[in-house]
Amino acid sequence: MLPQDSHVHTQWSWDALAGSMERACQRAVELGLPSVAFTEHADVTPWTLEQGEQVPEAWHPLLADGVLTPPPLDVDGYRQCLETCRERYPDLRILSGVELSEPHWHAARVQALLEAGDFERVLASVHSAPTADGSGFTEVSSRYGDQPPAEVVRAYLVETVRLIEQFEAFEVLAHIDYPVRYWPASEKPYDPYDFEEEYRHALRLLAAAGKVLEVNTRVPLHPQVLAWWRAEGGQAITFASDAHDPAALARGFGDAVHMAEAAGFRPGRDPHSFWSRS
Repeated sequence: MLPQDSHVHTQWSWDALAGSMERACQRAVELGLPSVAFTEHADVTPWTLEQGEQVPEAWHPLLADGVLTPPPLDVDGYRQCLETCRERYPDLRILSGVELSEPHWHAARVQALLEAGDFERVLASVHSAPTADGSGFTEVSSRYGDQPPAEVVRAYLVETVRLIEQFEAFEVLAHIDYPVRYWPASEKPYDPYDFEEEYRHALRLLAAAGKVLEVNTRVPLHPQVLAWWRAEGGQAITFASDAHDPAALARGFGDAVHMAEAAGFRPGRDPHSFWSRS
């Protein structure tokens, strides 16, 4: 049996243009997943677009003077849809969830959302970085245009450390290797050993805080990062497709499971629970 997919986006995430909770549930049943967590985006940081940067037409209403401001999560609509799917798919365990972007920058708004949503799975992540001139923020990958790739990754991991140190109300750290998704093809291949000190520092703090590391398969997590997680005292992991389209549900989970087992993590008796170190 494949493990739970703990990080899935549907139509309730503003950037999931092909998302569908209904079809994601259908796909989960087809795959035989024990459960799925719909962790919708709660993005509060506005992004300043680079000159000439294009975004999907569906996002144009979110733009004003070159700044994209994500809309708030429609908690009521999301929860109604969630309950409908639970009724239609009683044999599939469906968890409510949220992915909080830079929650340590927006404490008051995040706290209000968590109180309103009463989510069962809370992910924390970093998607944003300061613009080159420091006047605003942009999506992390945009910094590759004006900053050496190694500096982009190091800055990302430094901000991840700040998140861990400054924000407590989360359970799982999402995609610790997020910038690697956009690593420039023109540069030498990404090598996690170039960032060993930064990775291990972040993982050490995460383990000390009693949090869970996500094995995100959108770009497969490097096995060495998972080995460092165990070495630094990490106790648990979760698997995540980060799907924004039902077709991507549980993608790469077979390989991710083998990697996790090789790193010394095992499933518990409850198929809905996190994997823990053996």
